[in-house]
Amino acid sequence: MSKTISERMDDRQARRDGTSGEPGGETQRVPVNVYETDTALVIVAPLPGVMPEDVSVTIEEGRVTLIASMRSPAPKDYLMHEWHYGPFERVVDVPEGYGADAKASFGNGQLAVSIGRGQAAGDGPMVLTPASH
Repeated sequence: MSKTISERMDDRQARRDGTSGEPGGETQRVPVNVYETDTALVIVAPLPGVMPEDVSVTIEEGRVTLIASMRSPAPKDYLMHEWHYGPFERVVDVPEGYGADAKASFGNGQLAVSIGRGQAAGDGPMVLTPASH
């Protein structure tokens, strides 16, 4: 039985990136941009198709963990399927000197986390839910 174009493209992508070629399931690594301002470290991550309430940001000693999920995949017969619906996660190392006054916002499919210069006010992890804008 011959494969469809979609199946052949999925197979080719799976060979290229070492995945099964199936949408969803495995945790996807979120790309980030990180920059410093005079007062904060800023982390920006694209999360298209994700709702703000499905995003969690945890800040703890020396790192930020971003976790997000999409509610449900759109069932389609894709010709190419590179945008997966599995859970998303990324851990970003935070340089010394940051940890105070953290906030997160979410808009236009992008998560922005700002971590102020200074030490964290309390002990233990800080969990943020991004405000939508």
